[in-house]
Formats: sequence, C-alpha cells, structure tokens
Amino acid sequence: MTALTCRLWWASPDDASPALLGLLDPGERERRERFRAAADRDRYLVAHALARLALARAAGCEPDRVSFTLRCRSCEHRRDRRPEPHGKPLPAGPAAGWEISISHSGDRVLLALTHGTPVGADVEQIAPGRDTDGLVDYCLRPRERGDLDRLPEGRRTEGFFGYWARKEALLKATGDGLSGGLGSVGVSGPFEPAAVVEWDSADAPVQVRLTDLDAGPGYRAALAALCAGPVNAQVCDTAELLGTRRTVG
Repeated sequence: MTALTCRLWWASPDDASPALLGLLDPGERERRERFRAAADRDRYLVAHALARLALARAAGCEPDRVSFTLRCRSCEHRRDRRPEPHGKPLPAGPAAGWEISISHSGDRVLLALTHGTPVGADVEQIAPGRDTDGLVDYCLRPRERGDLDRLPEGRRTEGFFGYWARKEALLKATGDGLSGGLGSVGVSGPFEPAAVVEWDSADAPVQVRLTDLDAGPGYRAALAALCAGPVNAQVCDTAELLGTRRTVG
C-alpha cells in the first residue's frame, strides 16, 4: 500500500517579521490584530504566512493567489451556528485539493501539508505548573484517566498533554475541532504507540492514521490523517521556505 506523504514545517514565533504581513489577506491581518499579546500575534503571523508559502509552492502559483474557505463540520448539524466564518481552513483557488493543518504553542509553530487527504496536526507545550484537573474531566475517558493516574507523578503532566495533542489532531483532521469533544475519542496510553481505540460519533472516520511527532523537550505533538495506509512524514526546511520570497507586500 502506497504511503501518504505529509510534509511538515517547524517554525518559531521568532521567525516573525514585518515582511511576512504582506502574505496575509485582509481577514487574516484583522484576526491577527485581535490578539492582545505580541507573542500570540507572532505565532499567528508565522503560521499563516508559512501556510501560504507552502501552498503556493505546492500549487505552482504566487502566494497572493492562495485563498481559503473555512468549514466547521460541527456547525453543519446545528441550528445555533456561529454567524462569522470559522473552522478548518480549506485551500481554494489554484491550491484546491491540498490539505493543511496549523498548530502553535509556546515557541513551536507547526504546519502539515498533504494532497487529497484530510490531515490534522497539534503541538502542545507541557506546562508543569498548570492545574489540569478540570481539563482531565473534559479531555479524558475513564480508561484514559485510570491509565494517567497509574503513571509516576512526574510523568502525568506530559502524559496529559500527549493525550490532548493526539485527540486534537484527530478532531482537526475531521474538521470537527474542539467542538467535537475531546472526550468523544479514545486513544492509546500516552507513552504507548499512538492509536485510536474508540470514537463515539456516528461521523467517526472509518480509516484514520495517528502518530506522535517529535517536537523536542517540553512539548508533545501528534499527526492524524484520514487514510488507510501508512503516513510518511517529511520534515522540510522552514528557513529555506521563508526565504523563497525576496520581497513581500
């Protein structure tokens, strides 16, 4: 069975520069300005500029010809839909047919790119001092909570964020996002090979691949693709991609 190629780019908020603003469309620039913290604005800028550059290269077009539609699968089944566009970004125009997933946390920015196969990626900074008790009830199923409680105390926080990254990657791949409910899907133990164990949804995908990604110390990350075969994750040169456009804006 042919493996699905998924290209990955890792970046940092430190890669932000005024020149990258020219790669964002007006709506993206407006959303970026809503963030109060400069670090959040930088993460958003780098992620979305990187996505447009990667898609432009893949589609063989200029970055300003890449556009997106936003789709929230959860809202398609609800009467009280949010009026503003939101949800998973789907490349349009010359880049139609490609699929992306964007994630950022701490000093990590992650972009995943595939062709013709929905993909979801998530990176989470491990926050040792963060109170996760309330989040455990929201995120984990009883079996998962039991497995987490049996871990040595010093590994539980990392284990929790491992669960979170895997589940969010899966829900981003389907287009449900967090509104799909992290507790609706069950995965293997956080230090076991990544796998989907159960999924309480009539719309759960029949075919899905889940794998952990190496985001470096202090982080957990995961990649999900809605396919039957293996996934070949290729880490690409971020500095080279960000340097492909000499003048921006």
